[in-house]
Amino acid sequence: MNGGPRVLVVEDEAAIAELIAVNLRYAGYQVALAADSRAAQREIDQQLPDAVVLDWMLPGDSGLTLARRWRTQERTRQVPILMLTARADETDRVAGLDAGADDYIIKPFSSKELLARLRAVLRRRAPHAAGQTITAGALTLDPAAWRVTWGSAPVKLGPTEFKLLHHLLCAPDRVHSRAQLLDKVWGDHVFIEERTVDVHVKRLRESLRNAVGEAGAAAIETVRGAGYRLCARALAAPAQ
Repeated sequence: MNGGPRVLVVEDEAAIAELIAVNLRYAGYQVALAADSRAAQREIDQQLPDAVVLDWMLPGDSGLTLARRWRTQERTRQVPILMLTARADETDRVAGLDAGADDYIIKPFSSKELLARLRAVLRRRAPHAAGQTITAGALTLDPAAWRVTWGSAPVKLGPTEFKLLHHLLCAPDRVHSRAQLLDKVWGDHVFIEERTVDVHVKRLRESLRNAVGEAGAAAIETVRGAGYRLCARALAAPAQ
């Protein structure tokens, strides 16, 4: 089977890399391997993968550095990244998510868990193809074109933040619990912690703030003890 999604595995331990590759190929994925940051960048430059399984500790630049770099570049911004590492502290997990990883898996891991998490990040990458353009005040989201604008200003979002914003826009002023957001945005939250929602909400707010100022960030409200909601009144603010 060689027609499935292409996954770039960036792992410097040969035995682990080969184990991952064997399991991915058996599950129908195409696999490319890179043992360090330079090889990983060459693979990315030659052919954009559908997803990246990225080790944190690498010769040369770290996986964290690579994730940050790829998230700042237009060509690689939407590629799902599954961070693979032995670093299990919460601060490390948050650092990985803040760097741009869509999910985080800790060594040692089971092949079933790895495959489940990979399927989840690939599902989250797909835009809402059947969805219609949504306009709320100054904010417009076009699922087919994967485009968000505030007035005439483009808003650059990662794939998970795009789906999160889309879900909130579909039900403005409604409070969504973290568990509900995990279920609706992530699709299968068996392995995902609720803390992940907070990290991606923070990234969504920062993207809106960078694009249009505080009015954009203020549109995503925290409801203490309940979850998050998108405030339709805040979206009525004029574009800046």
